[in-house]
Amino acid sequence: MFWASFTTCNGYQNFFYDSVLFFTFALFLVITFLYGLKTIKHTAEVKADFRHRIRVNFFSAISISFILLSIAFMTYWPFLSLTLWWTGTILHTYFMLHTIRFWIQHNFEIQFMNPAWFIPVVGNILIPVAGVEYMPKTFSFVYFAIGFFFWIILFAVFLNRAIFHHQLPQKFIPTLFILIAPPAIGFIAYIRIAQSWDSFAMFMLFVAYFFVALLIFLYKSFRSIQFFLSWWAFTFPLMAITIASVVAFQVSALAAYKYLSFVFLVLALLAVIMVSWKTIEKMKKGEICVEEE
Repeated sequence: MFWASFTTCNGYQNFFYDSVLFFTFALFLVITFLYGLKTIKHTAEVKADFRHRIRVNFFSAISISFILLSIAFMTYWPFLSLTLWWTGTILHTYFMLHTIRFWIQHNFEIQFMNPAWFIPVVGNILIPVAGVEYMPKTFSFVYFAIGFFFWIILFAVFLNRAIFHHQLPQKFIPTLFILIAPPAIGFIAYIRIAQSWDSFAMFMLFVAYFFVALLIFLYKSFRSIQFFLSWWAFTFPLMAITIASVVAFQVSALAAYKYLSFVFLVLALLAVIMVSWKTIEKMKKGEICVEEE
């Protein structure tokens, strides 16, 4: 999806894009199949995760994966894109409402709050990116409004937790990158809905750039952290800010956004390569699927 924004009709570029797209889709199908087997064979463990104070927030990553793939296939294979989009939208609506209900019905200490809480509710902002092609704009704006509302609320809660309470555990430090994603995706979604390069669009984009700058100033927090699966939180937000910069260049024609998009693209690709390598390395050592609290 992000690479297509940089390419023309060059055959080699199209081959690279197609290869990455279908490799990603195949990997998604394999992971979905394996998790489906886990659900069937170890139903009790999956239910326990669904009731876990932290893990419950990550179930929405399943529906978000469907939505991201629907965006990637939007111009390549519209029927598949539509199918993936409806599946992701229905699943995400359920996960969102379930998670909010879970938050309300359980007592949480402030230390349980971390940026992963953004996934189930702020993930709504992704739905309009492809949704404007398949449903009236009002439908997309409903999800955009819910996601934007909870982004503001949850960020205020997180800022309170980060400043006035204990530091994040080491394994959650990479999730700080999630702070980039809501305004970056919000910018893209707003452009898709409103078709307007206006003050609100620039507000969303510049807030995303602010979080990038903030994370640069927080570099000491990332220097010595051990590898956890939470390192994957580096990848999607960097892709999101890359695409947001590409869209900003497309709608404004300002060269600065083009150069920023190339910088973010390089960083995003390096992050994917690094995290993939570390994950495979830990899998070989049997240090991934281990019991933890």
